[in-house]
Amino acid sequence: MTKPSNSPHLVGQKLGMTRIYNEDGVSMPVTIIKFDAHTVTQVRTPEVDGYSAVQLGTGDIQARNSTMPLIGHDAKAGVAPRRVHNETRLEDGKEAEYELGQQLDVSLFNDIKYVDVIGTSKGKGFQGGMKRWGFKGQLASHGVERKHRSPGSIGGHANNAGKAGRIKKGKKMSGQHGSKQITVRSLDVVRIDAENGLMIVKGPVPGANKGWVEVRPATRLYKSKASKA
Repeated sequence: MTKPSNSPHLVGQKLGMTRIYNEDGVSMPVTIIKFDAHTVTQVRTPEVDGYSAVQLGTGDIQARNSTMPLIGHDAKAGVAPRRVHNETRLEDGKEAEYELGQQLDVSLFNDIKYVDVIGTSKGKGFQGGMKRWGFKGQLASHGVERKHRSPGSIGGHANNAGKAGRIKKGKKMSGQHGSKQITVRSLDVVRIDAENGLMIVKGPVPGANKGWVEVRPATRLYKSKASKA
């Protein structure tokens, strides 16, 4: 079960990476995330739904590209169809601070120093063991067959029972690489431009440019940052 939060999570688009310079003139790699206006499209209460939560909708989409249920759902909040909907579980009683049709923006993070960013990593397709798991491959010297990128023997990795002709589940082999949900924790919030709906965070963010990412206040800080929060 998702741990309740104190404030809603926002969904933005990763614009890309660049660099900025701090007060000491040191170059810092940063990622720019753009947030459109968020509209409260549903408020869940313990009396009706059994838990407290708020659902936000953001991003424009033409009605013909949406569905009739979503069009009617967003119409109750007085807005046109939204492209992305995201629900955040809240602590009991916090849902009373929000009402249907309320507008939220990136200024919600003005007092937040660190955030977690959740996105879908770039899909790499079907890949071999060297690219997928970082295997070093076979020797490149004389005498080795043309299998330098082969993962090597797998038969020795038998199951715990010591019988049955199969290996343990989870064996690192070739297969689908990327296109998975990734959470990057405790990223520094370098700057927030509420007028243009921009947030600049230090370091990389999962996914391709223009991909949707979920941003929330950091839930668990690293020790080096916990003392600064």
